[in-house]
Amino acid sequence: MSGNKIFLSSSPHFTEGLSTQKIMFVVILAMLPECIAGVIFFGLAALVRILVSVASCVAFEALFQKITKQKIRVSNLSAVVSGILLALVIPSTTPVWMVILGALVAMVIAKGLFGGIGSNVFNPALTGRAFMFISFPAALGACWYNPATDAVSGATILSQIKNGAVTPDSELYMQYFLGNRAGCIGETSILLILISFAFLALIHVIDWRAPLAMVATTAALTFVTGGDVLLALLTGGLLFGATFMVTDYATAPLTGYGRLVFGFGCGLITFLIRKYGGYPEGVMFSILIMNCFTPFLNNLTRRMYGYGKKGNRRPAPANKVQEFDVSNSVERKGESK
Repeated sequence: MSGNKIFLSSSPHFTEGLSTQKIMFVVILAMLPECIAGVIFFGLAALVRILVSVASCVAFEALFQKITKQKIRVSNLSAVVSGILLALVIPSTTPVWMVILGALVAMVIAKGLFGGIGSNVFNPALTGRAFMFISFPAALGACWYNPATDAVSGATILSQIKNGAVTPDSELYMQYFLGNRAGCIGETSILLILISFAFLALIHVIDWRAPLAMVATTAALTFVTGGDVLLALLTGGLLFGATFMVTDYATAPLTGYGRLVFGFGCGLITFLIRKYGGYPEGVMFSILIMNCFTPFLNNLTRRMYGYGKKGNRRPAPANKVQEFDVSNSVERKGESK
């Protein structure tokens, strides 16, 4: 407010001097360990996919904004984040042209057509990955194991677990924890993902509620049904999705209670697909499905100001209403009209 003028903007109204660019830069820093580990585990092919994905996402977003006569905003780094995320959730053997196609779907269909950053309903990277997974399932299912062994696995680890082809032991757990195994480029090293989560949570870039609810729900249901909880946590994209996908600002609920419900729903759907579905992994579909419920969860769990607690729709007593004098910005608390 300046003088008698009031400048209105959408919520939230608290600022800590952080811009979108700064937040996206921090997220990129958090994903660098997964990128480096992916290149070490899967070789030059992983690096090529990461670079192609990032370049494609940036190019498609800039091109779409130019065609639609919008201000080109690729400098906010959100397209870079989407490109890295898309690359990290695909195998290093994915053909390059498929990566470019996935980036097109992510940036134009999932993001651009919905209004750009902050207006998209679905996570762009996951949408691009879902398109690739459904359209080219064979390409998305083959993963390199280790360049040193020169071996290629036609079935994912989760498929082998679901078919009973994997016998867990302490050595296997440690191997999965460190990440030197088959999988998508950025999802194999649980150690690095946990470090990234701790970093982002401690500096308050992400909120812990949705990730914790998702992981805890999947683990609890796996335990109740007699499954191997450690394997459920160490394999697939559960922890990666919990760290980088369910914490997406645009597609996750705004309220704390909403995020808990959101995470619970993601964990429940992930478990159901893993246990009873036709696909070995359910993280991607669970997050995209719960994205649909985000507006509903925001409305259901929002805080209504000026009303009593827990559904009391009567206005608060007059002697507890805070009044603001627009002319001189003097706040008068506790005065009755």
